[in-house]
Amino acid sequence: MRRRFGTRSWQASFGVVVIVSFFVLFLPNDDVPSGFPPGTDKLVHGALFAALALTGRRAGVPTAWLLPTLTLYAIASEVVQAVPALGRSASVWDALADVVGIALGWLLARLVR
Repeated sequence: MRRRFGTRSWQASFGVVVIVSFFVLFLPNDDVPSGFPPGTDKLVHGALFAALALTGRRAGVPTAWLLPTLTLYAIASEVVQAVPALGRSASVWDALADVVGIALGWLLARLVR
């Protein structure tokens, strides 16, 4: 008998993705891998926020709370990246990639249901 991927598994997955997002979004510039083709960072941003939206929704986080919170997180992460100590820069395009990722992750969660 196959077991469904239960709510607890989705909650654990969401927790892992949140932790991964902290590392990806807030690493100092010296620790960020380089040498990738232009635009790769936008794909990373979109995929990361899609994973947050998908796992958050499947974990049972209400849409009315999840979508605005992830959008605020996307904006806040760009503001924090502008802090000189990180040596990174804020980007409206990264924030837009984040929001597109949120929408795609949410839609995918609805399809997976």
